[in-house]
Amino acid sequence: MTTDNSTTAPESADAQTSWWTGRSGLVLALIMAAFGTYMLYTVLTMQVAEDADKPGPQFVPAVIATASYVLAALLAVAYIRKPEPPVEAGGAVSGGCTADSDDLTAGQGEHRTFSDYTSLAWAIGGFAAFVFLLEPLGWLLSAAGLYWCITRAMGSTKPLFDATVALTVSAMIYLALGVSLGLNLPSGILGGL
Repeated sequence: MTTDNSTTAPESADAQTSWWTGRSGLVLALIMAAFGTYMLYTVLTMQVAEDADKPGPQFVPAVIATASYVLAALLAVAYIRKPEPPVEAGGAVSGGCTADSDDLTAGQGEHRTFSDYTSLAWAIGGFAAFVFLLEPLGWLLSAAGLYWCITRAMGSTKPLFDATVALTVSAMIYLALGVSLGLNLPSGILGGL
């Protein structure tokens, strides 16, 4: 009489995870590709006057669409080649390594990342203000306000310096697009100057 004392080996961590584990960043690549497709659609369906100066109004959207496709491809390749290791409770990275305490943000417990809702509010609020104030204030002031809000969202602590840079960059873009390419950017309350 023989007894089978062998036990089945527990499934390895790799066998329990799917191919998608650690590759959630592919969603961002998909969003970038969708945005590029939208921009390409606008380029192809845009009605351009025959007497429009070169490079024309289709140039900038075409550049943005191309850049979106390139970034989407680079992101997809990066996440396919090297997925992010999942983090388990206690900061342990699956595979046996333990995350350093420097990797864990103070006060965030066991999570490597966290959401900063204040920064998100500055960014979304700045963009919403830009959209609603573009016509009444004009490009120069509304774009400068958007730039200033984004710098606040990214943690800048120099509001006066940021405002100066914002006005300078906004004016340079206005000159480049409005004067050089002949695009009609709204001038708003500064229109008479």
